[in-house]
Amino acid sequence: MQIGEDMAAVLEALPGHAAFDGWNVTALGRALADAGEAPEDAAVLFPGGAGEMIEAFFTFSCKRMEDAAGRADLAAYRTPGRVRAIVSLWFEQNAGNKEAVRRALSWLSLPGNMLRGARISACMADAVWHAAGDKSADFNWYTKRGLLAAVLTATLLYWVNDRSGDEEAVLWFLDRRLADVAWVGGLRKRVAGRLQGRRFGVG
Repeated sequence: MQIGEDMAAVLEALPGHAAFDGWNVTALGRALADAGEAPEDAAVLFPGGAGEMIEAFFTFSCKRMEDAAGRADLAAYRTPGRVRAIVSLWFEQNAGNKEAVRRALSWLSLPGNMLRGARISACMADAVWHAAGDKSADFNWYTKRGLLAAVLTATLLYWVNDRSGDEEAVLWFLDRRLADVAWVGGLRKRVAGRLQGRRFGVG
């Protein structure tokens, strides 16, 4: 999905209304008004309803995450550090959208919507790997994205249910999930070493 400036403004405003009204035409109409667009366009902008709105929001948020990662200096980080930093950017950018994301995940968890949810997770994982500079083109491409999609799904669920406001707690959860998966290139060993060092107050 191509997102122009007008649509970006709508999708940036949409979560603030979806948090209260749900992912529906009411929230979309208000987001359109915020963006200086015609609220009546809400009835035709996303004919697929909530699912299309949610998917468009995640596409937009991942693009914004990639853009921020491109401006950050991540070259000195090893792969797990880059992945962690990039995912952290997504959480930072969406700190005010937690309730809207919680509602989105609740909708995506319904039996008829799980395929779309899996597609969103896969696209998010692909965006993270792309931002991290991954250029794999063999079977590892599928393996790494599948594993990261599962990690991101678990971390998103933890994030929306965390009421402490402690970002480090969410990143600690992410670190543990990363340590649970054995990616190529010794990723598991490097992350596990980092966790061990943190446990004993090193670094």
